[in-house]
Amino acid sequence: MAIMGPQDIDEAVTAITSALRDVTDRDWSVPAAGLEWSCYDTAVHIASDFTGYATQLTGRATDGYAPYRIVAAPGATPDGLVRVLEATGGLLSAAVHRTPSDVRGWHPYGAAGGDGFAAMGILEALAHAHDILGGLGVHGWQPPPHLCARVLERLFPHVPRGDDPWRTLLWATGRGELDGLPRLGAWRWHADPVRSERLVLCEIGPALAADLHDGGSGGFVWAEGGPEEGTRFAGGMVARAHEAGTYRPGWGAYAIVRVSDRRAVGGIGFHAAPDADGAAEVGYDIVAAERGRGYATEALRALVDRAFTRPELTVLHATVEPGNAASHAVVARAGFTPAGSADGGVRYVLPRHAAVRNRGARG
Repeated sequence: MAIMGPQDIDEAVTAITSALRDVTDRDWSVPAAGLEWSCYDTAVHIASDFTGYATQLTGRATDGYAPYRIVAAPGATPDGLVRVLEATGGLLSAAVHRTPSDVRGWHPYGAAGGDGFAAMGILEALAHAHDILGGLGVHGWQPPPHLCARVLERLFPHVPRGDDPWRTLLWATGRGELDGLPRLGAWRWHADPVRSERLVLCEIGPALAADLHDGGSGGFVWAEGGPEEGTRFAGGMVARAHEAGTYRPGWGAYAIVRVSDRRAVGGIGFHAAPDADGAAEVGYDIVAAERGRGYATEALRALVDRAFTRPELTVLHATVEPGNAASHAVVARAGFTPAGSADGGVRYVLPRHAAVRNRGARG
């Protein structure tokens, strides 16, 4: 994984402020390209991101953003906003520089350390500078390609790699097409994906889950024949939980993405967050053409290991149809043991102590 640091933030801030300073004589009250915000408000948004990400690190945030808001002073000019971007970008750079490597800060797309918040700040800066410049009639701006490539590697492990990292980043954020791939209607980055040897598990948040359930891609490029109906159904569960106010990040659905070609080969996840007894149910499916390659077992082991780092979980359940021999083998290899029947299937359990022991045995 590429590690991004303060020097990358400084380079990104220099790139965007140099470009924006050339257009401070224009009317920044017009809409930014593709956004409902004005160019002025979009610049304030970048400054808010820089500051917000810095304070997630300095405040050691664990459950949300600090309750404050960044606004521009009355009468601030576009030139003044560029100065604000330089100043707030410097705050994020300093915070990343001073943050110990083991510190994690909360973000709705996954907890992250300094490298993650550096990448997020750079992404917001580059993408929204593009929006501002487009709104002001400037097209074809190109930020440093290596910065774009490093952001893609850190935050978009599921995105196919094109020849042009900037075009790829624009596609990944719903801002264009890429080598025949249509513009994304829903997208997100992944600050804390679950990684294994061949796979990366990317959480499917509520917006992506709704898109997936409604027949969309969910922001992923799928292997031939995917996604399966079970994954689309899981997307609907996430969307309904969000509407009901019961969705909790980390306890929903994930796409199983093959690292070698960035194609999603299946889905895996939890039916809901752990209940009052600390129990949660896990399920999965693999695209039919990709079965028999060990992806389900590898994904389940990786998700189990991540799940049991959460203190609220005490036991995982899985229910398998009696005749599904392959799935019985998957849960057994992941350490689950039979425990009766439920809903017409075989009930399997994996308590915390067994999961920890199994993880230690695997090294």
